This record gives sequence, C-alpha cells and structure tokens, in this order.
Amino acid sequence: MPLAFAEPTQTPVPVHVVDADGLEEALSGLPGQSRAWAQTQGFTAALGQVVTLPDKAGGIAQVLVGYGKAAQRARGRFHMGAVAKKLPKGTYEIASGLEGAALEEAALAWLLAGYKYDRYRKPSTPIAGLIAPSSIDAARIAIIANGEALTRELINTPASDMGPDDLEEACRALASENDASINVICGDDLIMANFPMIHAVGRASVRLPRLVDMRWGRAGPLITLVGKGVCFDTGGLNIKPGGSMGLMKKDMGGAATVLGLAHMIMALEMPLRLRVLIPAVENSIDGNAFRPQDVLTSRKGLTVEINNTDAEGRLVLADALTLSDEDEPDLVISMATLTGAARVAVGADISPFYTDNDTHAAAIAKAGKQVADPVWRMPFYEPYEPMIEPDVADLDNAPKGGMAGSITAALFLRRFVESPYMHFDIYGWQPNAAPSRPKGGVGMGARAILEALPELLEL
Repeated sequence: MPLAFAEPTQTPVPVHVVDADGLEEALSGLPGQSRAWAQTQGFTAALGQVVTLPDKAGGIAQVLVGYGKAAQRARGRFHMGAVAKKLPKGTYEIASGLEGAALEEAALAWLLAGYKYDRYRKPSTPIAGLIAPSSIDAARIAIIANGEALTRELINTPASDMGPDDLEEACRALASENDASINVICGDDLIMANFPMIHAVGRASVRLPRLVDMRWGRAGPLITLVGKGVCFDTGGLNIKPGGSMGLMKKDMGGAATVLGLAHMIMALEMPLRLRVLIPAVENSIDGNAFRPQDVLTSRKGLTVEINNTDAEGRLVLADALTLSDEDEPDLVISMATLTGAARVAVGADISPFYTDNDTHAAAIAKAGKQVADPVWRMPFYEPYEPMIEPDVADLDNAPKGGMAGSITAALFLRRFVESPYMHFDIYGWQPNAAPSRPKGGVGMGARAILEALPELLEL
C-alpha cells in the first residue's frame, strides 16, 4: 500500500512539538487542567517524549511531543517517526513547534514510519495518520517516501523472489507507471551485444544475467543512473563464508536505490532526460563459473585479471558504465553495495561518494545536510592507480593487501567512464531499528542526489 498522508475526513488532533528550552512557555500556554495533567505525567520535553492531553469526553484533545535540545537532536534524525508509532490510532496534525526543513523532515519521517516489510506475513496495523502540513509540498514528500519504500521493498525481498528476472519485472513495472521505454538484453545475447563481463559474472546461475536499459523524458540534460544488480552473491568460486553470505540478498541495493531515485525523478516530472542501466546477475557457482586468474575483456576493450570472483560488482558495472558513455550524458551516477572497506571507513549510516568535480561534491554535501541523508566525500586518489594495474592485464579486479579497498574500486570504475561521473559506495541496510528506519533494506544517498539535481544539472 502506498505511503500517504491522511485525508482530512475528521478533525485532527493537534500535535505541539516542544523543545527543552521552550518547555515553560509551552506549559504556561495550556489551560490549568491540561497543564496539571502534563506535569503529572512528567512531561519535560525530553526528545521523543509523548503526552496526550484528554478532553472532557475522555478523548485526546491535543498531544505534547518532546523535542529535546539541539545537541540531542543532532545525534539522530527522523525523530517524529518514533512519535508516530507511539500515538494511538487516529488522525493528527503538527500544529506548532516545527517549520521549514524541520517540518518537511518530520512529515517525511511520519510517512516512512508507516513502512513495514510484510510480504510473507499478515499485514501490520497502520500507524496513526498525519494530515499534510499546509506549508510543505506534500505531494513531493509523498513521492520521495514512496521512492524510498520501493527501494526498501526490493532489498528486503529474498533472492528466492528477487532474482535477475524479478528485478527486471520491477523495472518494467516502474517504466509502465511512468511511460518510460525499456529494453533488456538477456543471457547469451549479452555476448553478441558486447557485454562480456556482465555475462561472465552471471553465466553460472540458472537465472540468466541481463542488462536493463530504461529511458524517460524528451528534453533537458541527460543523467544516467547505473545500479549494481547482483541479486545474490555467493562470492563465486572464491565462495564467501556463511556469515558473510547471510545478507547477500541486499547486494542489489545499488539497483534498488537507483530505481527508488528514478521513481522520484519521474513522478516529480523533473525537466531532464533520464536513463537507468541495471546489470542484473546472480554470482553463483557451477562448472562454467568465471575463475580466479581468468582474464576478461570488457566492453571498453580493457582487459581485467580476476584475482577474486567475489569482486564481481565492479565487473558488471564496468560494462554498464561503458554503455552509459556512448550517448554522452551530462552526468553519470553509479550506486552499488560495492565494498566492505566503505563500511569500515564510515559505518552503515553514511553514504561515501566519489567525484572529481568540487562543485558537484559541495552540492551533494549541502543537500545531504538539508534532507537528513548523510553523505561523505571520498577521494579518487590517483597515487593508488598502480594498485589496480597488474602485470598480466590492464586492470586487476581485486588488488592484494586490503588497503584502500573502496578507493581502488572507485578508481577501477572511473576507468570505464569519460563523462562527468559520481560514484556512491552504499551499504543499503539498516542493521538496527531506528526512527523511520526499521531493520532491513534502506535507501542511501538518493534523497541527497534528488535535492542536488537542480544544481548538478543546472536545471
């Protein structure tokens, strides 16, 4: 069910958001009985604290929500998402205490709090409804929330129901909803069409590898989004240990995030041309699996020595990035759950990104702060280029030593694209439940990119 604001079919309960410094003023503005009730309930405006004030009929007259101090709020985000799940069933409106970007974040947090992955179980009870604040662009917020929900749904779905064919169907459904065109190259046709590395990575699976190519828009600058669609990653012949394979249904998180972002762009009817490229594969083991020490020739003509079959994501992305260059886009952005090194560097909550363009980097960083989508710029550090250059071939897909793993992967990808380029090495998973982000699949970086697009493309 789509995430949506509540319809104003009944009088909503007002919600007053109170920060710690405004507690006395907020309490003094209440009628005597309500003030006494709030004090009896121990309301101190602590972050996330909720007190419902009764009316004469025993219903809820209004709600006080604690917003804490600025330093406390800075240690998290989407605080109103936790509030939404604490309130009794009903319809509410944020009547005071928030405005501008903070109000927009609160509204988005409330909608996202309503997301739950329940494909395989009885649907959960909907949370309390929120009337869209009149001062925000409610339609935009709802579109963003549903783009994020799409990303989460795709990542959360296990590989039994989210193989390359299922990911293709998700792309087709999105294209159909938005009047976009779509073309898919599948199986051995990838060889004929010169996508050798996508084919090599996916050929050992009974679920055929494929490249999905979706286009939308007729005018404006061209942006191409490339998403890693490894629907399950065993590691190939360099098989992962069981503990490392447990979350590999999320290895298509780059593709899922790209599709969520594409939904936002198309539903918002942004004045641009959009291309989405998703190499969708399953990295499996069979007699025809690609091997360590194999040398593959990429679509670009660069040869790649395979020193670890578990570094497969950069291989499928490389062929797709080469294709992206062929119609000279104004900007190419790749998104991938690519390296564990990125997680070691910045943890699960931050999206590290790479770009050579300082203006683009500043735009993304500013946007990330504005929309509570944390990002961090990483360097295309050229002195590390020799690390991806083996003696046998042009490139090495898995440099020895384990140093700078995210950087060397990004440098590898940059070899395959000449257009203005940005790469996001995301995690795509929320390891522990947080406000508006239940444990499971999560979008990262998409909202920052969306916010920055007008500046990135000079729209």
